[in-house]
Amino acid sequence: MNEGEEVGRISSRRAYAGRVISVDVDTVRFPNGTSGDLEMVRHPGASAVVPFLDDFNEPDPRIILIRQYRYAAEGFVYEIPAGRLDAGEQPEACGHRELQEETGYSAERLVKLTTFYTTPGFTDERIHLFAATGLMAGVSKLESDEILDLHVVPLSSTIGMIGSGEIIDGKSMVGLMFAASFLWQAPDPAPNPG
Repeated sequence: MNEGEEVGRISSRRAYAGRVISVDVDTVRFPNGTSGDLEMVRHPGASAVVPFLDDFNEPDPRIILIRQYRYAAEGFVYEIPAGRLDAGEQPEACGHRELQEETGYSAERLVKLTTFYTTPGFTDERIHLFAATGLMAGVSKLESDEILDLHVVPLSSTIGMIGSGEIIDGKSMVGLMFAASFLWQAPDPAPNPG
């Protein structure tokens, strides 16, 4: 690479703009000095929530899963509540909103677990992951394309569901395994700045 040449985007062209995603073709200079075109799916990001009905330190706390119809998966998929960030919305506010809209429950407290890229090879989508405690039942506000029902499951059972292939959604696998590894039986987990 020549001195003065910076790694990163050289130029970008919007190939598609949709309701949920956009697709850009970016010309990029790589760390080895070469350059090339990459198709990048642009996404505003999302928040996902592991909703705990019981305290983290219970022997086997219950959590709420949703079972939602997903066209891309050709059927129903077990998931944790999640949704796209609205313009200017903070991840924690999105987590509270999505939990309430999809399950009807509101949370007294959201604990930040982590933030991760879903598929950094072709998208900039990041999911902000939270655990919810102090749940209070309410009324859900589903969108027309949200066809789902709720399932209360012990956390240990969700790990078995991942192992058996019953839970196949990536964000849910990350959220449930993270919760089982780092929160379960922790007296008062500290938020992760993620």
